[in-house]
Amino acid sequence: MIQTSRSGERTASPNPHDSDMKVLLRNHLARIATLILVLSPLCAAEEDVAPAVKAAESWLALVDGKDYKTSWTETAVIFQKRIKENDWIKAATLVRDPFGGVITRKLKSAEYRTSVPGAPDGHYVVIQFETSFEAKKVSIETITPVKNEKGEWKVSGYFIE
Repeated sequence: MIQTSRSGERTASPNPHDSDMKVLLRNHLARIATLILVLSPLCAAEEDVAPAVKAAESWLALVDGKDYKTSWTETAVIFQKRIKENDWIKAATLVRDPFGGVITRKLKSAEYRTSVPGAPDGHYVVIQFETSFEAKKVSIETITPVKNEKGEWKVSGYFIE
């Protein structure tokens, strides 16, 4: 709204609705900024999940092919410190061979975490696959890649239920 002063100057008069709109706009912008700050780490975490799943699938292909020696070589240092190569080969042979080949494997979940039980804090993705083997029709494979100092995802844990 424009007013004319006694001296003849035209000035904009404060509109009470203008200040209300500014407050509303400021509040909305603050909420949007807060959402961006809160959701940004979640988006970054989601970006980390796909490469971790790909690494897990590549590693599982080694295990599926009974290349247990190479599968051990391709694990994270934390895995290799907990189980020696020969022990892994024996354990994998005893556990996986009786199940037979993979019939189907479907991604059930992949969850980014910075902490997992029994391991130092880091960048982990806990992945579960619904897997059907020739001799074990229903199972859940849980595989946990960790991002190493080179930015590579390496398997730090593997479990079949």
